[in-house]
Amino acid sequence: MKLPPDFRRRVLAREWLCGTFLNVGSAITVEIAGLAGFDWLLIDHEHGPGGQDTLLHQLHAAAATPAFPIVRIAWNEMPRFKRALDMGACGVMVPYVNSGDETRAAVSAMRYPPHGKRGVAKFNRGAGFGGDFEEYYAHANERLVTVIQIETPEAVANIDEIAAVEGADVLFVGPTDLSYNMGIRDQLESPQFVATLQKVSDAAKRHHKAAGILVHNAALVPKCRDLGYTFVALGSDGGAVRTGLLGFVQALRGK
Repeated sequence: MKLPPDFRRRVLAREWLCGTFLNVGSAITVEIAGLAGFDWLLIDHEHGPGGQDTLLHQLHAAAATPAFPIVRIAWNEMPRFKRALDMGACGVMVPYVNSGDETRAAVSAMRYPPHGKRGVAKFNRGAGFGGDFEEYYAHANERLVTVIQIETPEAVANIDEIAAVEGADVLFVGPTDLSYNMGIRDQLESPQFVATLQKVSDAAKRHHKAAGILVHNAALVPKCRDLGYTFVALGSDGGAVRTGLLGFVQALRGK
């Protein structure tokens, strides 16, 4: 498997890159989303119902599209990185990162020695089952994308320390968790929350990283862009299916 050679460079250049979340555990919706024109896809294995076998099929589906597949693992634990990367994920999103030390641990789990602690195995899907291992090993550290989630006031307080870690490519706000942990749940347009978003974005810019966020309301996309966010996801496959089905029911019932 060949890692896209320029996607990480585009992330760090702060290009506008559009994504969506895939949280129903379906390979079919991964393929639909990838063919829809998104730059990147987030396959959610933190809150999504999928397991290891599901992830393999989802990554197979993503490979049939031009989109860049990123897997959100359930926790910042080294074995979870190895499983996702060996299956062929091109990036990993790490939830609930709160400090520079936790960020360094995540980056280390993403990278082969001597720059990290990722276990080396030649026979895996990511390395073309051994056929592409030398090329994969030579370029994995520079081409894989590490997305660090900012979801607590502690993470915001440590944002410069987190952003300064080489290899932490995207500082990605989880708006639901962050707003709940700030005690202003779902108040995503409140002055306090907007100021926090700006603080994260400013730190990303200072340290030459990208700022990312998930939004569920299309009206918030230009506002996030104005705040300096460039790695932005809108909605999810589950949300799109539910919204579509509710619309069908309303139409059929004449409401």
